Amino acid sequence: MAEDKKVLTTSSGAPVDDDQNTMTAGSPGPTLLQDVHLIDKLAHFDRERIPERVVHAKGAGAYGYFEVTHDVTKYTKAKFLSKVGKRTEVFVRFSTVGGEKGSADAERDPRGFAVKFYTEEGNYDLVGNNTPVFFIRDPLKFPDFIHTQKRNPATNLKDPDMFWDFLSLTPESIHQVTILFSDRGTPKTYRHMNGYSGHTFKWYNEKGEYFWVKIHLKTEQGIQNLTRDEAERMKGVDPDHATRDLFQAIERGECPAWKVYAQIMTPEQVEGYRFDSFDITKVWHQGDAPLNPVGRMVLNRNPENYFADVEQAAFSPGNLVPGIAASPDKMLQGRLFSYHDTHRHRLGPNYQLLPVNSAKAMPASNYQRDGFMRFDANGGGSPNYYPNSFGGPVPEPQAAEPAFEVSGKAGRQPYTHPNDDFVQPGILYRKVMTEEDRDHLIGNIVGHLGGAQKRIQLRQTAIFYKADPEYGTRVAEGLGLDVKEVERLAEMSHEERAKATA
Repeated sequence: MAEDKKVLTTSSGAPVDDDQNTMTAGSPGPTLLQDVHLIDKLAHFDRERIPERVVHAKGAGAYGYFEVTHDVTKYTKAKFLSKVGKRTEVFVRFSTVGGEKGSADAERDPRGFAVKFYTEEGNYDLVGNNTPVFFIRDPLKFPDFIHTQKRNPATNLKDPDMFWDFLSLTPESIHQVTILFSDRGTPKTYRHMNGYSGHTFKWYNEKGEYFWVKIHLKTEQGIQNLTRDEAERMKGVDPDHATRDLFQAIERGECPAWKVYAQIMTPEQVEGYRFDSFDITKVWHQGDAPLNPVGRMVLNRNPENYFADVEQAAFSPGNLVPGIAASPDKMLQGRLFSYHDTHRHRLGPNYQLLPVNSAKAMPASNYQRDGFMRFDANGGGSPNYYPNSFGGPVPEPQAAEPAFEVSGKAGRQPYTHPNDDFVQPGILYRKVMTEEDRDHLIGNIVGHLGGAQKRIQLRQTAIFYKADPEYGTRVAEGLGLDVKEVERLAEMSHEERAKATA
């Protein structure tokens, strides 16, 4: 065989003589079971689809780098943040959240914004969205919330009643709902949107001092969104428009970039803050916690194979490095378990050995062995237990995070700030949005909420009214509801309102 000739082989590496004609007994057949190439090819084809992500099923991704631009060593000892000018390789996956893999990129939906930093201390994942808040603050509600964003179990259709019934019975969702139904709910492309950690995290320095932090990634391309009409047209014209745009922009050399900032508070500031600092349905006002520049992220390389990198990429907010730790945010605490668990189900227990997920700059060294698809040396002959006296890896006490006080009675604790869910969305509506933004918001809500039952419309509109009377009034008028009835419901407690609209 010529050295420059690439030979087709079976999965075991044996050369294949013919890839067009199945082995048969005579012509036309029947087919022979001894055609191992046919069996190999069909059996693999039958198994090419891995389970779809429950959320964030459709996405696009790219490689690039993160570069430190400002000194933050007084806040964190993370080595990848230790020096101005230091670069770390990253892989980023953008996604829609609620839709299936075949859904349109222009759907009204939050956008996932997940960054994997391949640091010298292991992989650090920043797993956020394009919005700084979320719909719920307790992980116990998450499966129910996602069910309402999916398909009706009877009709297999998207259902406005399911969607709005849950949200109208969950007032904490009003902040995210207001963002989602603004034009920010339909970003023009993945390049033209910001990213946010959403959750509060802990940064700690070499002295053992710690700080509470929220991360912002600000697009250098500028924020661009689609209107409702533009999004509807795009879904028909090119349902993959954002995926296409990211790939083609990098191919053209128009490498998208984001500036990275951190909002930072001391433990004392967090303790006395007017909002619950660990509630993901809230933001920290930038007047209280300014944006501190940290670095810059650039995406400059497309994956060579979509499945290998984008589809098999697995992110988790539990992938942390020394200098960065979790906070008491209940939603974050739930995610620390759930993300690793779903990857084990979808990709297998050894998913972190896959090239896109492996710790490139600091190879993993532990006592975990065996399991499906273990495709490295599996630890060789080294010990698979600890402690041992045969030179196995040992813990590093310097990696410990500083402790913070926790106390209280064990039990299911109700949220203790029940009246502040409407403050920030009201400010967003009145002071942040322009008149055009408010017009689009009302139109988007009326167009979607109009498909739900009237009792659900009344309940949800009362929540808009509690955030801002004008907000609720305009939605009520758009839906043809009695504004006085909406106002009456808004004056009720959550429990009374739910009962009155049951």
